[in-house]
Amino acid sequence: HCTDHLTHIADGEGIEAAIRGEKLLKRVRRGWMWNQFFLQEEYTGSDYQYIGKLQSDQDHGDGSVKYVLSGEGAGTIFVIDENNGDLHATRRLDREEKAFYVLKATVVNKWTGQKLEPETEFIIKLHDINDNEPKFSKEVYTASVPERSDIGTSVTQVTATDADDTMYGNSAKLVYSISQGHPYFSVEPNTGVIRTALGPGDMDREQREHYQVVIEAKDMGGQRGGLTGSTVVKITLTDVNDNPPHFTQSIYQFRVPESSTSGSVVGRIQATDKDIGKNTEMDFTIISGDGMEMFDISTDKETQEGLVTVRKPLDYEKKPSYTIEIQVQNTQEYVRFVSSGPKDVATVRLAVDDVDEPPVFKKASYLYEVKEDVAVGTVVGSVSAMDPDRARSIVNYSIDRRTDRGHLFNVYPMNGSVFLLKSLDRETTAWHNISVVATELNNPRQSSSVSVYIRVLDINDNAPMFATVYETFVCEKTKAGQRIQTVSAVDADEPSSGHKFAFSLAPEETHHRNFSVRDNGDNTAGILTGRATYSRLHKSVYLVPVVITDDDYPMQSSTGTLTVRVCTCDHEGNMELCKPEALSSSPGLSTGALVAILLCAIILLLVVVLFTALRHQRKQEPLINSKEDVRDNVVSYNDEGGGEEDTQAFDIGALRHPAAAAASDEGAKQRRDIIPTDTLLLMPPIRMAARDNGDVCEFINQRVMENDYSPTAPPYDSLATYAYEGVGSVAESLSSLGSASSEAEQDYNYLSDWGPRFRKLADLYEAEDSDF
Repeated sequence: HCTDHLTHIADGEGIEAAIRGEKLLKRVRRGWMWNQFFLQEEYTGSDYQYIGKLQSDQDHGDGSVKYVLSGEGAGTIFVIDENNGDLHATRRLDREEKAFYVLKATVVNKWTGQKLEPETEFIIKLHDINDNEPKFSKEVYTASVPERSDIGTSVTQVTATDADDTMYGNSAKLVYSISQGHPYFSVEPNTGVIRTALGPGDMDREQREHYQVVIEAKDMGGQRGGLTGSTVVKITLTDVNDNPPHFTQSIYQFRVPESSTSGSVVGRIQATDKDIGKNTEMDFTIISGDGMEMFDISTDKETQEGLVTVRKPLDYEKKPSYTIEIQVQNTQEYVRFVSSGPKDVATVRLAVDDVDEPPVFKKASYLYEVKEDVAVGTVVGSVSAMDPDRARSIVNYSIDRRTDRGHLFNVYPMNGSVFLLKSLDRETTAWHNISVVATELNNPRQSSSVSVYIRVLDINDNAPMFATVYETFVCEKTKAGQRIQTVSAVDADEPSSGHKFAFSLAPEETHHRNFSVRDNGDNTAGILTGRATYSRLHKSVYLVPVVITDDDYPMQSSTGTLTVRVCTCDHEGNMELCKPEALSSSPGLSTGALVAILLCAIILLLVVVLFTALRHQRKQEPLINSKEDVRDNVVSYNDEGGGEEDTQAFDIGALRHPAAAAASDEGAKQRRDIIPTDTLLLMPPIRMAARDNGDVCEFINQRVMENDYSPTAPPYDSLATYAYEGVGSVAESLSSLGSASSEAEQDYNYLSDWGPRFRKLADLYEAEDSDF
């Protein structure tokens, strides 16, 4: 209340200490409880809204006490009369914005500013009024429920909130109701849960799929005067499999060629289903008919159509038509709504069309065996094919040469007997896979092929030989009967009982007694020494012939030569020294590498010889090959004069005064086109003409000879050819070398006969003659 004291001091000692401004060392206990102030929100009056009154025991009414307010909104929202402590609100407040304010008040001496009371905290709390309508969390809700659901099935829940105070009155107490959506749905008033209101027979998606429901929320517990908010709920009925599929017609008819292969599509069967999504997935089956073994039906996963396909090869001559009964049903049935009665059934009639078929072999493949030594022309086996049509056309046989590149086999065209064209060798090819083609005589486009597998049987036609190349050595000092090598053999044949080889020393070698052969009985043999000593200087290499024999029929044998080197060994029998040819492990090139290097050297030598011959032939070509091949010889000195100021260049005075030219040669200045005199020592002696006679020709010849024999003279001369038209030209050669030396008058009328290219030249000469 407004008469409540601001503070209350528990004892008098505290009051005196507060007046004196002294601090007590003992704890002061307050003996008062401050109450809250309450203020109603949304005040609409024109004056300040009165809140309450603060009063202190220190206020004796003499005007010396001043009330001071601080905290939230002090001085702006809330003001206090500093003389009497009256508290007012300056503006309208909204509880939904701020529900309470915390302030502090104290009392001070108006004249000295000294606190008379400790600062005390209090709260101003706003009383709520119903000024906010309910609001839903969403403006539009979306929900779904399966069709044919039972009454009361939960669909969804809507929630609304009210900003008013839930602890004060009924301003925030909400009640839900449905204003649109009857009679299909209902809503629980207190929870906002929407439920179905009709039974399974009335909630059918195939009749109506979408619903729009309006839900209202009203405060004040739904009483009159409450505020209302609304929202829209869009409800969709989801599909359940409550409709079975049905065929679009009761009888289907298709035609199929008898040449159709297994898996070929004959036709498509359509069925309808009112449901959607996975509930329309169908399963087609054949339940009866004489074509159950010949045809099959499956479902196209994309179009949900039944695909009738060929299961086994058809034959028009055996059976021209078939009938089957088919059934369709959903893959996922909803047992609650789909009756257990008979499924939808339809009849499919299939007519087989006759076509001209290729020949058919009696077997899918043929297998024959033949020995590798049979003679050419021997029949290996035969194949047989016939035309399955009623015409029974004659069949011709041939070999597909793509499967017999070597032309080893052939076939008789009329009876299909396969025979040999060439000899066989099992060791080269043990199996032959060929294709025999059967073609109708009346229609060559009708053909088929069959695989013929021919196995070549082995005969003993290969002699055994050493398994590898053996390199053996024997020590000079050894003992008789010492084993120096173990040899084995291989045979390209493959006897059924396995290989059995016998080893022996060749008869021509038995009297030498240098070495012996011991058969180990396990397809290997040991090479033994025949004496205790060998001399490397006397004989460094021994060739030991070993006879290898098999036990198959006919018996085959061969003689392998074993090379034995005589080497110097240590006391433990390790090789120390052999002749160079015995050191097979020494580094070097193989025979193939040496042959390749030799061939490369020969080719390179031939290229060099050919290039040299071509260059020599080019140098020997004549400069003038025929009477018409006349060319101008132009001598070019690559030296240019410098005019009158160039005193170092050519001087015609040297030609007129040879004596002066000789004197100038010995001076400090030397011409660039004359070599030093010391290089002339290498030249042959030249007869010097008298220079005082002024023979210019002799002087020029002398200089030409000097340059010809000079080893240091640069090759300034070059040869160029001009105006060469080639052999057979109408104008022949234009060279001045072949021109007439006479200056008599000539007739140039023949230039007009040379063609349009020489028209301008002919006009010039005709004009010159007319002027003359």
